[in-house]
Amino acid sequence: MKKQLDKRNVLHSLARIRRYMKKHLSQRALVLILSVLIGILGALAAIIIKNLVYITTKALSSAFPVEKVNYLYLIFPPIGIILALIFVRRVVKDNIGHGVSIVLKSICKSDGKLRFHNVYSSMVSSAITVGFGGSVGLEAPMVLTGSAIGSNLARFFHLKPKQTTLLLACGSTAAMAAIFKAPIAAIVFTFEVLMLDLTGSAILPLLLSAATGTVMSMLFLGRNVMFSIGSTQEFWISNIPFYIILGLLTGLLSAYFLRLSRWVEKQMRRIRKPYVRAVFGGLLLSGLIYLFPVFYGEGYENINVLINGDYTSLFANSPLRMFGSSVWIMFAGVAGIVLLKVFATSLTTSAGGIGGVFAPTLFIGAFTGFFVAGVSNNLLGTHLPYVNFILAGMAGVMTGVMQAPMTAMFLIAELSGGYTLLIPLMITAACSYLSVFPFEKYSVYTKPLADKGNLKTHNKNKFALRKLQWDQFIDTDIKTVPAHSTLRTYVDIIAKSKRNLFVVINEQNVFQGLLVMDDHRDVIFNQELYDLVRVEDLMIEPEEFIYEDDTGAVVLEKFKNTGNFNMPIITHDRHYIGFLSRAKFLTKYQAFVAEESDD
Repeated sequence: MKKQLDKRNVLHSLARIRRYMKKHLSQRALVLILSVLIGILGALAAIIIKNLVYITTKALSSAFPVEKVNYLYLIFPPIGIILALIFVRRVVKDNIGHGVSIVLKSICKSDGKLRFHNVYSSMVSSAITVGFGGSVGLEAPMVLTGSAIGSNLARFFHLKPKQTTLLLACGSTAAMAAIFKAPIAAIVFTFEVLMLDLTGSAILPLLLSAATGTVMSMLFLGRNVMFSIGSTQEFWISNIPFYIILGLLTGLLSAYFLRLSRWVEKQMRRIRKPYVRAVFGGLLLSGLIYLFPVFYGEGYENINVLINGDYTSLFANSPLRMFGSSVWIMFAGVAGIVLLKVFATSLTTSAGGIGGVFAPTLFIGAFTGFFVAGVSNNLLGTHLPYVNFILAGMAGVMTGVMQAPMTAMFLIAELSGGYTLLIPLMITAACSYLSVFPFEKYSVYTKPLADKGNLKTHNKNKFALRKLQWDQFIDTDIKTVPAHSTLRTYVDIIAKSKRNLFVVINEQNVFQGLLVMDDHRDVIFNQELYDLVRVEDLMIEPEEFIYEDDTGAVVLEKFKNTGNFNMPIITHDRHYIGFLSRAKFLTKYQAFVAEESDD
C-alpha cells in the first residue's frame, strides 16, 4: 500500500512539473531545456552500460589462463547469448535487435515514438551479450537507449511529432558524443544516418545535447579518448595511391560485410526454435573466438594493440599462435581475421545476442588498414605510416557499411585528436563509397526499411508520399446501387443522394462499375424506361483503380495519368472499399510537406 502511495505521489509531482513548465515556458525554451536534460541522461546511460561491460568482462577474464589455449572461450559466449535471449523473450517481449534500425523505423513510421522499455532493455541485453564475449558493439544499443529517453520525455510533455523526433535525435546524439567524446561526429551522425533535416530549429538542441553528453563523459570517464593514439604522421601526397587502394578495398569489404551478414541471418532463421538457434550460433561463435581470441567482445583493445605496434599479442592465447612466427604468416592471419569477423558478428546477433555493428566496422577497418600498409611496406619497400592507415581503414569500412562518409571522417578525426588526417580520410571514404555503391544502395540500417518502402530520406516529397496514410481520408459517402437493379431503383437512390457518382456492386460487395449521373440525364427523366432499363446498361468501367495497398507515390501517379478528380478504391479481388478525392489527397500531401519543411 505504501509503495502504491509513493508511486502516486511521484506521478503527481511529475504531472505538476509538466504543467508548470508548459505554462511558463515557450515551446522552443522547453525543447532547449529538455535537450540538456536528455544530454545528461543519455550520457549517463552510455556510462552505465560501459561500466557494466567492463565489470562483467573483468570478472570473467580473471578465470582466463595466461599464455595457454583458453577453453573457457567455448563457454562464455553461448551463456551470454542465452541470457540475453531469455531477458528479451521473457522480460521485454519485443524486438530490440538492430538498435539504429529501430530508431529509423520509429522516425519513419510512428513520428519518433519509442516504447518505454527501450530506455533500459537494449542497455541490459547488450551488456550481457558483449560482457560474455559477443562479437558486437555497444554503440547501436546506446543510440537506441538515448533515443528512447528523448522520445519518452517528449511524449511525457505532449510535444508535437516534429519535436518528438528532434528530442529523439538529441538522445542519440548525446549517447554517441558520450561514447566517443566526439560531439561533431555525433551531430553529423544524426543528420546523415537518422536523416534528420538540417534546420535552424534543430541545430541548437543538438549542440546542447552533444556538448552535455561529451562533458558528462569527461567527468565520469576522464578525458582519454577510446583509442590511445600517440601521434599521427604527416600526410604525404606520394601516399595518395595507397589511400585510394585502401578506400576501394574497404568498399568491397563493406559489400562483403553487408551481403554475408544478411546471408548468415537468413540461414540462422531456418532454425525455428530460438533457444536451439542460440545454442548452435553461440557454439559456432565460441569456436571462432577460440581460434581468434581478438573476436571476444567489442575488440577495441585489439585496435589499440595495432595502433601501439604490439602485433605479437594478436594471436596470443590461441592455438594459431604460429601466425606470429613470421611476417607473411602474420599478414595471412590478419586477412583471416578481417574476413571471419563478419561471421562472428552475424552469428552473435542472429543467434539472439544484442549489439551493433559500429565496433565491428571499426575493427575490420583497422585490421584492413594495417594489412594494406604492412603488405606494401614489406613487399614494395614503402614506408607507409601504420597508424594513419589503420585510422583511414576504420573510416573506409564505416563509410561503406553505414553509407555515412561524413560521420566516418569526423569520428576518426576527433578520435585521432585533430584534423591532420582529414585529406586521407576524405580520399579513403570517397573511394569506399564509390566502390560499395554499385553493389549495395542502402546501409546496414536502411536496407530493411527500404525493402518495405518505409525509408525516410532528405527528399521531403518522396518521404511525404511514403509516410502519407491516405487510407485515413477515404470517402465512403458515395451511394452504392445493387447490380441487376432497374432504372427505377437507381432513380430512387439518386433522390437520396447529393452526389452525381454511384457505385454498382453485387451481393458480395464486389465492384461491378460506375454510374455517372451526368452521362445519362436523358434516360433518368424518361419515366417510360424506369422498368425497362437496367443499371448494367448504364454503368461504365473505370480506366484505373486505387488498390488498398498502393503507396502514396502510386496513388499520385494514377491521379496524374488519368486526370480524374475521384477514383474508386478496391481490393485485388475487386471488393469495393470507397473513393479517394484527388483534392483531398493533394491537400494532405502538401500540408505534410509544409509541416516537414517548417523551420
